[in-house]
Amino acid sequence: MDMKQALFQESKEEGKVRCGLCSHRCLIIPGKRGLCGVRENRDGVLYSLVYDKIIARNIDPIEKKPLFHFQPGSLSYSIATPGCNFRCKHCQNADISQLPHDHAGMVMGEEIMPAEIVEAACRRGCASISYTYTEPTIYFELAYDTAQLAVEAGLKNVFVTNGYITSEALQAIRPWLHAANIDLKGFSEDFYRNICGARLQPVLDAIRLYKELGIWIEITTLIIPGLNDSDEELKGIARFIRSVGEDIPWHVSRFHPTYKLMEQPLTPLKTLQRAREIGIAAGLRYVYEGNVPGEGEDTICWSCRKTLVGRRGYTIETNAVESGKCGYCGAKIEGVWG
Repeated sequence: MDMKQALFQESKEEGKVRCGLCSHRCLIIPGKRGLCGVRENRDGVLYSLVYDKIIARNIDPIEKKPLFHFQPGSLSYSIATPGCNFRCKHCQNADISQLPHDHAGMVMGEEIMPAEIVEAACRRGCASISYTYTEPTIYFELAYDTAQLAVEAGLKNVFVTNGYITSEALQAIRPWLHAANIDLKGFSEDFYRNICGARLQPVLDAIRLYKELGIWIEITTLIIPGLNDSDEELKGIARFIRSVGEDIPWHVSRFHPTYKLMEQPLTPLKTLQRAREIGIAAGLRYVYEGNVPGEGEDTICWSCRKTLVGRRGYTIETNAVESGKCGYCGAKIEGVWG
């Protein structure tokens, strides 16, 4: 298959098409692509160029997403196509996410169809399929078709996403989407505009909608020294998450110099510890330190403060959550633990 007609498109004058998939809502003229680089207007009709272009596929622990409160200890069949609707200067997967932009529109990948993805996930003993590494919104048609087949096969579906999906697209896939890790990359319009090539407010709106729709969510913030690590910004993020739900896990992760931010320093460990303290002080029940080993990876009961899930990297060493409750005091521990 060379291409697939795109969902969420609206015909406009002079052959233009308005894409309604992500919050950029690109108006695309004939012969051109949207900001994602993988949705093209051909003679007044918008097509996805990546429906069957799998550029990465791996079997990952679900903890790598990171999802700490969703089927812990399970494996997730993880896939991606080229392309992204953000231009993050610190993207760790820029070689595939920015492939069309950095290489004159190039789109490449293995021709693998949804049924083959689901069959492979089942064969390898995975409990879920994760749409990850790049941005699942931009390969929505593939994710949408695969997710439905996955549910029929008894699998769960996970988005690892920048949260720039429109409400209409998210509501369309909601019946088959069970969890998402959403990047809340900063808490200022300047950061989103200058570092990510996007806007903050649509991400905040999407996080609220994910929660309202009953999809399990966890939030990740990669903390970059000098760019989004001020107390003001971290407190803003923590207060926002708390306003959506005290039960939403917040992962504060260590930045490693990459892509176009090679001159930025590694995040000091004390910065991650400070961020975790800020999250707990704001009333969040679960705050985790990412990309570093240590006690900041463990799940602590919000009620009795005992360690429930002990982690070492992506490995579960102990798990005292029983039927969604603390095995010590019986307090409800939010998540999907089956």
